[in-house]
Amino acid sequence: MARLPVAVLISGRGSNMAALVAAAAEPAFPAEIVAVIANRPDAAGLATAAGAGIPTAVVDHKRFAGKPAFEAALSDEIARHGAALICLAGFMRIVSADFVARWRGQVLNIHPSLLPSFPGLDTHARALAAGVRLHGCTVHFVDAEVDAGPIVAQAAVPVLPGDDAETLAARVLAAEHRLYPRALALVASGKVRREGDRAVISSDAGAAATAMLMAPS
Repeated sequence: MARLPVAVLISGRGSNMAALVAAAAEPAFPAEIVAVIANRPDAAGLATAAGAGIPTAVVDHKRFAGKPAFEAALSDEIARHGAALICLAGFMRIVSADFVARWRGQVLNIHPSLLPSFPGLDTHARALAAGVRLHGCTVHFVDAEVDAGPIVAQAAVPVLPGDDAETLAARVLAAEHRLYPRALALVASGKVRREGDRAVISSDAGAAATAMLMAPS
């Protein structure tokens, strides 16, 4: 079976990108990383991807007069590599409604909270301030609203006594590195698909896919 071609967008070190690349190195993985594209020429993750033999590119947002021109060039670069799915992995640019419409149902993001709780920035400090006992991460299809869109998978981690934002962030990041490849595999294999405003588990996915969604540790 042909593997789904995926482009990963990054802005920095790309640790989630590296987790996806490592997972996709297995021949049985249902997705192939065909490109890693950064909006910053100094993104450290570009070297990581190149070292793994993944084609890389830079579409520097600072070189364009505005978001429409930048996103048009970005879409062209994604299409040039033949990607059928896009994974945002620490891509620190808010994509526009036009970009989302162009790639509707073909963009995944990972966010460091259990959405819909704590969208936006500073999620770990906000979780601590709210006194929650569980925190975590979410992989979701991207919509025009920031950190919204149908949820594919989530992983929860405990908030421990004595946690600060840094220790909690490290625990969540470790969960992200496990969750994102599993979520990508579900989407790439067709076991999870977008239908309107929902992410639907295929009827032939079986209990294993459901368990993966509910307990991806």
